[in-house]
Amino acid sequence: MSENNFSLSGQIVDLVHSRIYPGRITVNDSKITEIVELPMAEQRYILPGFIDAHIHIESSMVPPSEFARMAVCHGTVATVSDPHEIANVMGVEGIDYMIRSGKRGHFKFYFGAPSCVPATPFETSGATLDAKTIKTLMARDDIYYLAEMMNYPGVLADEPDILKKLEAAKKNGKPIDGHAPMVTGGDIKKYIDSGISTDHECYAMDDALEKVKLGTKILIREGSAAKNFDALIPLMAQYPDQLMFCSDDMHPNDLIKGHVNLLVKRALKKGYKLMDVLRAASLNAVKHYHLDVGLLQQGDDADFIVVDNPTNLNILQTYIKGRMVAENGISLMPRRKEEACNNFHAMTLSPEDLRVKDEGKRIKVIACMDGNLITNTIVTNPKVVDGNLVSDTTRNILKMVVMNRYTPSKPAIGFIHNIGLKRGAIATSVAHDSHNIVAVGCSDEDIVRAVNLLVYTKGGMVACSETEFALLPLPIAGLMSLEEGQRVAEDYERADQLAHEFGCTLYSPFMTLSFMALLVIPELKLSDKGLFDVTQFGFTSLTE
Repeated sequence: MSENNFSLSGQIVDLVHSRIYPGRITVNDSKITEIVELPMAEQRYILPGFIDAHIHIESSMVPPSEFARMAVCHGTVATVSDPHEIANVMGVEGIDYMIRSGKRGHFKFYFGAPSCVPATPFETSGATLDAKTIKTLMARDDIYYLAEMMNYPGVLADEPDILKKLEAAKKNGKPIDGHAPMVTGGDIKKYIDSGISTDHECYAMDDALEKVKLGTKILIREGSAAKNFDALIPLMAQYPDQLMFCSDDMHPNDLIKGHVNLLVKRALKKGYKLMDVLRAASLNAVKHYHLDVGLLQQGDDADFIVVDNPTNLNILQTYIKGRMVAENGISLMPRRKEEACNNFHAMTLSPEDLRVKDEGKRIKVIACMDGNLITNTIVTNPKVVDGNLVSDTTRNILKMVVMNRYTPSKPAIGFIHNIGLKRGAIATSVAHDSHNIVAVGCSDEDIVRAVNLLVYTKGGMVACSETEFALLPLPIAGLMSLEEGQRVAEDYERADQLAHEFGCTLYSPFMTLSFMALLVIPELKLSDKGLFDVTQFGFTSLTE
């Protein structure tokens, strides 16, 4: 038989009808044309492929065509993808770039329209998607949903532009994703009643329970920085039909190791029911987002995986539309040539640009937390040298800068606790959500060195000191590489390792740093325009 016309037998896992039975499926021209129950069959298991219900592909640092080659090895056949990152850099041009790249393979990408570009008016982005643009996007057949509505204050305040975006999604019958960390009570009810149907920003059970009882679908997130699986997986016992798995942001070194399959394994190991867990990994997303991903029913696209057994869950084969795209951990998808596109006009820095004169006052310091996007605020006395505020490695308080990458500008300066560097600096142009350059270092000279390397490469991430550096260039919008996924993962690992050698104590230094400019996650953050108090949703002074 040809590649798209074949039969395969085994233990068929039917999530639609909650049963497992020996059987044979027949595939013709990408479709399942026949399913026959047998008295007995091979002990391999055939089940629907996995779906990441919310991810920013850009955070993998490879374009969609390369992401697909990596993800299929882990049994992933589709993603619900928010191109928010590249949209902040390049607008609709960036969204179209991602869609074109996604169509270069057999993987199933379902892109949404980013609802908040820029995420706030308190930072500089490379583009703006207003209500008129969103209306046009929502009418397109290749846009499947309105992506996370991060501007929850705008929803609560009935801002006209926000309401028009929500209405455009509802008019086209497309789901609306949410983003409402720490929003409770009457506010969260109003937010959900506006038509928003999911949330992936739950950090604790009480938060998730309040939302799920209002009918919200909870996306259990386990990415490279935000890890909420352990806190939220107990929801599986009572609300399995309202759960989906997602990664949100996943760096290439983590994607090499695994994807949604790892969450499935962890949930099963904790004793949750097989059917419930597998539905959270596939069927629930298909139903909620109206995806044309096969669920092992006659007439469906032949999208499925073959595993050894539900206990070990080793992915033997991955099929998409009847084509085997991975086998025994090896991708069978060919590499696709991609073109670089960018929007990068930052200037180089000198140490004088980072001088902060001592005013004899205490400073507000961002306190980051490992594995969490939320920060706290510390107020303390700064370290002063020659009349200037400087990094204090003895107290783990380092100078941090965010610099506009779209227009030559002076950087905004703040201080951050818990990074852990004892020497050198780290910097990245992957800086949510506007993707300006964010850097932190042990001295002004270290920070300047790191930032200038990224200005030279027009985007990337780097760990460097006076004597050594590890650099990952990201020429696609300052977010993604043109290299093969394995190479990108290795280069990322080198930078990550060097950051740890410099003393960084965070599990994922660059991923955590990339969220320190994200103004829609409490409490204290730094944008290219200054220090920002998320709880008050406004700028605040560095000193007190």
